[in-house]
Amino acid sequence: MHFMQSLQNAWQRNRSLVCVGLDPEPAKFPAHLQGHTDAVFEFCRDIVDATADLVCTFKPQIAHFAALRAEDALERLIAHIHARHPGVPVILDAKRGDIGSTAQHYASEAFERYQADAVTLNPYLGRDSIAPFLERADKGVILLCRTSNPGGADFQALDCGGAPLYLRVAETIARDWNAHGNCALVTGATWPEELGHVRAVVGDMPLLVPGIGAQGGDVEAVLRHGLTAGGSGLMISSSRAILYAGSGEDFAQAARAAAQELRDNINRHRRA
Repeated sequence: MHFMQSLQNAWQRNRSLVCVGLDPEPAKFPAHLQGHTDAVFEFCRDIVDATADLVCTFKPQIAHFAALRAEDALERLIAHIHARHPGVPVILDAKRGDIGSTAQHYASEAFERYQADAVTLNPYLGRDSIAPFLERADKGVILLCRTSNPGGADFQALDCGGAPLYLRVAETIARDWNAHGNCALVTGATWPEELGHVRAVVGDMPLLVPGIGAQGGDVEAVLRHGLTAGGSGLMISSSRAILYAGSGEDFAQAARAAAQELRDNINRHRRA
């Protein structure tokens, strides 16, 4: 199924705009998993199984797996999500960006090796660096626009013909790159008014919104500036606040409680 259709279905079925980021850090795992040879997979699998009915998407971060030599665990984790929770799409958080054959290999990595439904990308090398991904009309192409980190303003806020660069990026992607309707943008929760400027430019294009939870983004402000007229359009991402909500053998249940609290908080503001 097309990533965008899967996402829309999950928004409705699970009544959720929550995206759970899967960023495994073994030092933070519960004691009973410490030393397990397959702890990375087991930890992430249990989080997924505990929260799948509360989210609109999962977002594994590739560096957290690769640094641990756990790419095999990532492959199996995505396969597990597809098999056990087929209505929930998977975003591979990779932020790739390159040209020519390298870009083509990055697309194969995301969509053939890992079988992701979408991938995050860096658009700053231009359209040719993104073309191999855009051509996959069934896959989501999620492009950095206004990121949540403080240093994002170093370049993204620079004046570019009377508008900040991040808005020029949003305009170009919405106008020229989205022929298959498979593009989305990364817009940080820490800049809600700027998120609203992006929403005004791109219409109903989905926005992936990191920065909620540990980074301090405000849910109400994100929704006020970012919701579409239909009351959706957002993938509000939380990682550490959900993954490490508990440290005992009931860690998955604690993660479920944290995900449900975030979902319900979002929904209260959606109805307000």
